[in-house]
Amino acid sequence: MKNFKFKLATILLIVSCAFGLMTSVADNVLPQTSITAEASTLTASQKKQIANINKGLSKKNKAAKNWIAFRESGYSYTARNGNCYGRYQLLKSYLHGNLSPVNQERRANAYVAGRYHSWTNAKKFWQSHHWY
Repeated sequence: MKNFKFKLATILLIVSCAFGLMTSVADNVLPQTSITAEASTLTASQKKQIANINKGLSKKNKAAKNWIAFRESGYSYTARNGNCYGRYQLLKSYLHGNLSPVNQERRANAYVAGRYHSWTNAKKFWQSHHWY
């Protein structure tokens, strides 16, 4: 019986490690797919405006911003959750009635700059609290 319990515990450990590895791989693969799918719905003008809005962000801040966008909405500019809306799940009132992707990018940068001073700080907060 002892041997059976040990084998069962070993199998469960191996399965849980494999599941954790698969989850980790999915976190690294799935966001790229979502970025591509969401970005393809933007017009050329919107893409240009968004690039201009984000041009001052460092590589680390851009990466943190994308990380938050994936966790908040799966990169969707139309995600809804109660009074929160869009890619960064900002309060609808904070968007001042303009739900466009360009305004979401602009307002998200302003929100994070005012509250956290950087997207990397916002990401650290998110990791501790599961919101930002």
